[in-house]
Amino acid sequence: MRSILGVCALTVALTAGLVAVPNEARAQTPVLCSETSLVNAITAANAAGGDTLALVPFCTYQLTSAHGSGPTGPVGLPPITTSITLLGMGATITRDPSAPAFRVLQVQGAANVPGTKGQLSLVGVTVRGGSAVPPFPGGGISNLGGTVSLLTSAVTGNTAVAGGGIYTDNGAVSLVGSSVTGNTAVASGGGIYVNSGGATLLATNVSGNTPDNCAPSGSVIGCT
Repeated sequence: MRSILGVCALTVALTAGLVAVPNEARAQTPVLCSETSLVNAITAANAAGGDTLALVPFCTYQLTSAHGSGPTGPVGLPPITTSITLLGMGATITRDPSAPAFRVLQVQGAANVPGTKGQLSLVGVTVRGGSAVPPFPGGGISNLGGTVSLLTSAVTGNTAVAGGGIYTDNGAVSLVGSSVTGNTAVASGGGIYVNSGGATLLATNVSGNTPDNCAPSGSVIGCT
């Protein structure tokens, strides 16, 4: 409930102009409550050089197949290669349990994938049920040289060899008022795995992940 209220408060603040944002950031593209609509919206946003996508509040976007691929296996949604914000207002993006294995989201930046500049912001979104194809890491979100920001969002119920919830390599991840819980890794980093780059937490709960919450030990300050 606190997460939903936090998203509502943020939305009200943005609408009222209490939070300073560029004019172009105020424009939003609505996304109907369907897998196809979300896939098409992200594809269009990448082609346009970025966008803010307004998801249907409390909608469950259920992914039945992979719609992208990258250096580390199939991805449920097209890899993020530009600056994209997903405004969720309680929306969930999940892999259908009967679907083949794939992670939910992947962000690609120039450090790992030349010619890309992926920046993903999730606001009030839950990422659930991703399953990265072995031996690749990052079941929920894989950040390959890009930037990932989570605000009042959740990553839960995802699996991978490492970084069951979130994996980052040569990139930056920040979580504010969010949670990473109930994710599983075969090796380590059930919640978050930092291969290189960094991850920061503010008022964020990382707990109940298997076999540990963050790896390597000490890589994420405030994560035990």
